Amino acid sequence: MVQLELIEGDITKLAVDAIVNAANPELQGGGGVDGAIHRAAGPELLKASLALGGCPTGSAKATPGFALPATWVFHAVGPVWFGGNRGEDAALASCYRRCLELATVHDVKTIAFPAISTGIYGFPHERAAEIAVSSIREWAEECGVERVIFCCFNRRTATIYQDLLATPTASRPEPATGR
Repeated sequence: MVQLELIEGDITKLAVDAIVNAANPELQGGGGVDGAIHRAAGPELLKASLALGGCPTGSAKATPGFALPATWVFHAVGPVWFGGNRGEDAALASCYRRCLELATVHDVKTIAFPAISTGIYGFPHERAAEIAVSSIREWAEECGVERVIFCCFNRRTATIYQDLLATPTASRPEPATGR
């Protein structure tokens, strides 16, 4: 059984096999968690990220962690929120699935995720958390991951995850129909 944990804090401080970066499609670094990870990892991370040639929305690519305590950084490109009618839910779930697939490739047993797409990309926090938790519950065990940490930067987001993790299962929200 996969152990799911919640930590309110700085993902760049976690000594885990991999941390997930909420990246942009160009993998050029940026603000929020992306900028924090790049600053903590050092300039080698940007060089390695740029060498990957970008990453499509809904996918992820791996680089070493360089100066981070994490061995790997999985750069996941979440969707920009456009109201829920452009496949945002499926793209976000795909980010989590792809990170777990990378975990298998790189023999990752412990992985930490931020709240992907909830910053400047505008994905509603509650909806994103439901997708994150249900995706991890659905796929983590088959990928060999033993411990998943949801690392939340603030109390508001941590409370959302805390409530979801307290329930035995979290179901994925239905996509908005626009009606």
